[in-house]
Amino acid sequence: MEQKFCQSCGMPLTDEILGTNADGSKNEEYCIYCYKDGAFTGDFTMEEMVEFCSQFVDEFNKNTGQNLGREEYKAMLRQYYPTLKRWQLPADELPHATSPIKQQLIEEVNALDIEDMPKIDNLFVLQGSFINMEYHINGNTVKFLDDNANYWGNQVEKQGVEGRCFGIACDEHYILVTEYGKDGADAEIVVVKRRG
Repeated sequence: MEQKFCQSCGMPLTDEILGTNADGSKNEEYCIYCYKDGAFTGDFTMEEMVEFCSQFVDEFNKNTGQNLGREEYKAMLRQYYPTLKRWQLPADELPHATSPIKQQLIEEVNALDIEDMPKIDNLFVLQGSFINMEYHINGNTVKFLDDNANYWGNQVEKQGVEGRCFGIACDEHYILVTEYGKDGADAEIVVVKRRG
């Protein structure tokens, strides 16, 4: 059987990660991280998609046995992406990311007004297993997210502190904001907030 790839980010497509159309049916061209409910999950230029996906170079290297640096991976993506359907469509034909819950979550995260966290202007669909970090609380190691669920999320650099980031994970019930170092080291919970 021929391997299909997401026509937005280039990820290999499997039944578990197929995007969804507006009617809830599976979309055979895009992954769930790029395409949900009949629209792209992020309004990107191709260069912005290259920049976003380049943070997953370690995952790419692990799956392919290669040892690319981030800049080498970006160069590869810049050559590959023009062959994908999304980047061949005229801008006015792209289904834009206008999910009402996404906009609501962006507003709610920004309203938390967390010190040293820049305001966010976008959220992306991320798989729980990819962002589910371990936290040490009262001598126990715990995880808060469901590895098999999808979340609206983002990562932003902490202002004024090199090497530290904020991670955001939201769904219809909760907002989780964490702070961590490279590769999720020294992860700390900043906010867990029940929505509504």
